[in-house]
Amino acid sequence: MPNPPRLRAAALTASAVLLSTLLAGCGDDSKDQDLTAQKLSWKDCPAPSTAEGGGDAPSPLPNGAEWQCATLKAPRDWAEPKGDTIDLALIRAKASGDESRRIGSLIFNFGGPGGSGVTTLPAFGEDYAKLRTRYDLVSFDPRGVGRSAPVECLDDLQLDAYFQQDVTPDDATERTKLLDNTKEFNAACEDNSKKMLPHVRTTDAARDMDLMRQVLGDDKLHYFGISYGTELGGVYAHLFPKKVGRAVFDAVVDPTEDSEQGSLGQAKGFQLALDNFAEDCVSKTEDCPIGDSVQDVENRIAKLLKDLDRTPISGVGLRKLTETAATSGIVQSLYSQDFWEYLTEGLDQAYDGDGRILMFLADSMNGRNEDGTYSNVTAANIAINCADDKARYTEDYVERKLPEFRSASPIFGDAMAWAMISCADWAVAGAADHPDVSAAGSAPILVVGNTGDPATPYAGARRMVEALGAGVGVELTYKGQGHGAYDSKNKCVQGAVNGYLLDGKVPAAGTVCS
Repeated sequence: MPNPPRLRAAALTASAVLLSTLLAGCGDDSKDQDLTAQKLSWKDCPAPSTAEGGGDAPSPLPNGAEWQCATLKAPRDWAEPKGDTIDLALIRAKASGDESRRIGSLIFNFGGPGGSGVTTLPAFGEDYAKLRTRYDLVSFDPRGVGRSAPVECLDDLQLDAYFQQDVTPDDATERTKLLDNTKEFNAACEDNSKKMLPHVRTTDAARDMDLMRQVLGDDKLHYFGISYGTELGGVYAHLFPKKVGRAVFDAVVDPTEDSEQGSLGQAKGFQLALDNFAEDCVSKTEDCPIGDSVQDVENRIAKLLKDLDRTPISGVGLRKLTETAATSGIVQSLYSQDFWEYLTEGLDQAYDGDGRILMFLADSMNGRNEDGTYSNVTAANIAINCADDKARYTEDYVERKLPEFRSASPIFGDAMAWAMISCADWAVAGAADHPDVSAAGSAPILVVGNTGDPATPYAGARRMVEALGAGVGVELTYKGQGHGAYDSKNKCVQGAVNGYLLDGKVPAAGTVCS
């Protein structure tokens, strides 16, 4: 499970597109151009690029509305706004309701960092049909992602090996190998993307969004951020508090944590989700095929991973299911309760020597397509995290922290602790210990936390509210499972979010949905 210091919760929706399939550039030199005056040329959308995850061009919406795509020019370096530009890929579906009731554009970021909004929004656009009655639905590939000057690191064959490496080293030889592999990955990023690496910080993406707002013709930014998208939204609110319109943060990143605290929190969060998964399985009326009790389920998983560390089993094609791949597959399945059935079946088969389902789940997590190509989600994720996060952790430091991580999660602790070395020898210094999201003077921001969220633990919602400042953040709690709340289809959550975005009705702070 070779992840950056913080997963920042790769967007569930983006990975679900790939999972359902598996289980079923730089621009010109525009020195004198006023980029806020540019006109977007909206056209039929092409098929997603390999970096976006591949596949077919987006299908029309149920009412026949077509998705449209355009390219926005933005400065590569916001410190030199009249310098070289990059192209940012955008997608939209125009508002379906009466033009006189149209509010403007509603911009989505689905998380990662590294997820392609251009592929994710149309895959789940029907879920936002009610919001489309008064908004153009808009998303984008953030800089460094997909079609937007993508960061490139290893090639596809190298990535196959990278995702099979042992990320829970047991001795000095294995530790040295893991560190060498990390340095090799990071050196490849520098070799292939040197010009972009200093310019993929979240503050850069936030400035891109304000340019987007102006070019789209909106006085205020109306925004729906999910997972890492909540961090991006918080940074935007800090930089442009007076430009915040109606905004919703769902699956909330804790803005007060540094990368180590975030990793430890996720170890606890995924352990909680695994506990809940096991409890659900053993509590059903029929026999749970993977254990007789919660502890039995987790003991068997721990034994499977230990056995795979010694002897991988058959996976997909010539690739074996290793301990690393199996752990990634388990993590992927815990993002949504809808995936639990796949995890049950995948574990049941793995105990009989068949690792295909867990391997498919791992491929979904890692952005691997059926044809063996990879999206650039991992390269972008690491590049953005390492540009944002100031901390650089050493092998010795991780060794000292292992007991704390193992206590947080016997299953995931080791892998998440060792993932903290991902920024070792990164070419660009990290910006800060954690993002500044203080946003005095901003319009209210609805902050939705899910008590069972594994990737962005529930406590982060309250801390986001506090960090935004008095009178800005409005907390809503969803007592549910999985990553995020709105896409759970919970009527209480959707009613509150829709009521704010469509009608400006701010729910009472502390509202609880279950």
